[in-house]
Amino acid sequence: MDNVIAHRHLYFYAVGLSYRKADAVTRGKFSLDAPAKTAILRQAATEGIENIIVVSTCNRTEIYGFAQHPFQLIKLLCDNSRGSVEEFQRAAFVYKNKEAIAHIFKVGTGLDSQILGDFEIISQIKLGFAESKKAGLANAFLERLINCVIQASKRIKNETELSSGATSVSFASVQYILNNVPAVQDKNILLFGTGKIGRNTCENLVKHTKNNHIVLINRTKERAEKIAGKFNLIVKDYDLLPLEATKCDVLVVATGAQEPTIDKDILVVNKPLLILDLSVPKNVHDNVKELPNVTVVHLDDLSKITDSTLENRKKHIPAAEAIIEEVKTEFINWMNARKFAPTINALKHKLNNIKDTELNFQRKKISNFDEEQAEIISRRIIHKITTHFANHLKDNDTVVDESIEWIEKVFGIEATQNE
Repeated sequence: MDNVIAHRHLYFYAVGLSYRKADAVTRGKFSLDAPAKTAILRQAATEGIENIIVVSTCNRTEIYGFAQHPFQLIKLLCDNSRGSVEEFQRAAFVYKNKEAIAHIFKVGTGLDSQILGDFEIISQIKLGFAESKKAGLANAFLERLINCVIQASKRIKNETELSSGATSVSFASVQYILNNVPAVQDKNILLFGTGKIGRNTCENLVKHTKNNHIVLINRTKERAEKIAGKFNLIVKDYDLLPLEATKCDVLVVATGAQEPTIDKDILVVNKPLLILDLSVPKNVHDNVKELPNVTVVHLDDLSKITDSTLENRKKHIPAAEAIIEEVKTEFINWMNARKFAPTINALKHKLNNIKDTELNFQRKKISNFDEEQAEIISRRIIHKITTHFANHLKDNDTVVDESIEWIEKVFGIEATQNE
């Protein structure tokens, strides 16, 4: 399993940072919007990196890909974000080969989520792969790997209770509001921005608060109206943000901006105001905390909220891990088979050449030579020999690269390895 390397001495890496070691400020610096992701793919192609997937969410920014050295991928991230190599080294991770494969399975199945069992990341992995494929930067290895991660994710959702109960960042947001804002159904709630967590929070707010006068503001009004129609919200123009922010009792900020969009200058606060900042990078300026009557709660604070639902989910980790192991083993077997297939084909070709030479020799030497019978017997022997070698290479205990090298040396063959 250690030998998960492609040809030309390329290795499969996962590099990046997540909530585990990087705080919200650091994650904000490495956060990638859509243009930044596109820029990474474009730069990768010019720098000879042919297979790569980029994922960026509020909790993590990660690059998966083939490279000679992980710094090639780290450089792509630092060149296209506001983070430095030094900051990356302090808070990041680098996984290689089987550890990188194990990591993407863990991430895609919710085992590495900030709230255990939160599966929202899988859609981001799908999106990252689709963008890479469109750019011609996803080979058969990446496609098979992502499909296996998706398969494991679906099975864990269907066969375990890892995601049982309503627990997610958006649900935690609503729980916080319900626990801290009295008579919430009568309060003025303003949702600023239409990020995914914001939309989910909005849906949960409508469902659980019975509040029918939630206001939505977004820079692009058409997008706000589309979401408002689904949840029966009131849409106001972006220009009215300072006015609406002054009126509200609860302000939920869920924009995708790279700089703070809410600061103390636009807030005139005459009553208690709760602000939930569900954005990474943070979209509420730290100076807002200077205002009296204002409470600012960030995404990371909400993620620390644990309850019986979350505790119950932990019981299902072993079942989820068993499913991952099963699907991952299938992937490793496929990968190894694909890796040694050219060697087995080259061996078969070599043995057939030996057979043809020997039959030609015997044809001339033996009178009444039964060519058809000799051909059938020879082919069966070649098939049995190559099957023995293939079974050896499929064995989990086999060091595939060394065995391939040995076979090629003994038989004097050179197989062209696939990507």
